[in-house]
Amino acid sequence: MSSTNEAPPAAGTGIADPAPLGLAAFALTTFLLSAKNANWMNDATGLAWLPYALAYGGLAQLLAGMWEFRNRNVFGATAFGTYGAFWIGLALWVRLVASAAPPHGVAALVYGSLVNKDLAWILLAFAIFNTYMLAWSTMVSAAVFGVFLTLEVTEILLSWGGFAANANLIKWGGYIGVVTAAVAWYASAGGVAAGIRGGRRVLPLGGPFFKL
Repeated sequence: MSSTNEAPPAAGTGIADPAPLGLAAFALTTFLLSAKNANWMNDATGLAWLPYALAYGGLAQLLAGMWEFRNRNVFGATAFGTYGAFWIGLALWVRLVASAAPPHGVAALVYGSLVNKDLAWILLAFAIFNTYMLAWSTMVSAAVFGVFLTLEVTEILLSWGGFAANANLIKWGGYIGVVTAAVAWYASAGGVAAGIRGGRRVLPLGGPFFKL
């Protein structure tokens, strides 16, 4: 989630800014899962996010992170690499752990409670990571800061809801997650437009709050 204000390729790399791809991949997968958490998918399976967590939010975002390494953008590489791996890991966890629950009865209820606690711990761990990335995002752009700020709230609400077994907190985490996706899509759109216009800003993304 690097600065999308810098659309031209970094000196000596010969590649375009990968941030718009990484942001778009993050946004779409976050939107699908958040819509499920917000209970907007009651007429669907609620698993639409799962394959895209592997292919788009996972693989595409991870690749964007690797290209950010080539652009010598440590912040973007760390952000995209981490959250790309997050989506891949979450998809694998759902398939290997969450779906292994007994089909019915008390055992299923107990296992389901343990699964929710597992997920809460996962989200808590990523919220810790996201906290210092949120701090450093103030040196990137207002749009990127907005992504990390809304994501921080989303992760805290979902983690808290998982530990407390509180469906309302999880639902609110879904709502804020949709906002997170919208902000990430906006930042991605700004980066794509800037790339088309040779680095000239089309959508306002805001500058950094602090500069070292």
